Amino acid sequence: MTRCRFKLTKLAKQDLDDIWLSIARHNLERADRMLDDIQERFLLLARFREMGVVRENLAPSLRSFPIDDFLIFYRLSKQGIEIVRILSGKVDIERIFREGE
Repeated sequence: MTRCRFKLTKLAKQDLDDIWLSIARHNLERADRMLDDIQERFLLLARFREMGVVRENLAPSLRSFPIDDFLIFYRLSKQGIEIVRILSGKVDIERIFREGE
């Protein structure tokens, strides 16, 4: 059985921290569950790498996949996938990628 692999960029790691902190202000258990759910989605995407929507309009080779109110942005890699960002659907995603935030 092939091992499903994913790697997070520095910005993606910061996004996860920010998501957890934002939710934890109101509910610690929900924050932990959300991070668990996101990590499960990473594994799913690593296994079925092309299931995300192609987002070439934002960056070369970029794909996205939703989870709750967030979008996981990732790229295919030889080893699996690279998670680029995890962003709220409420932010100006085009601006974030355009400005390289």
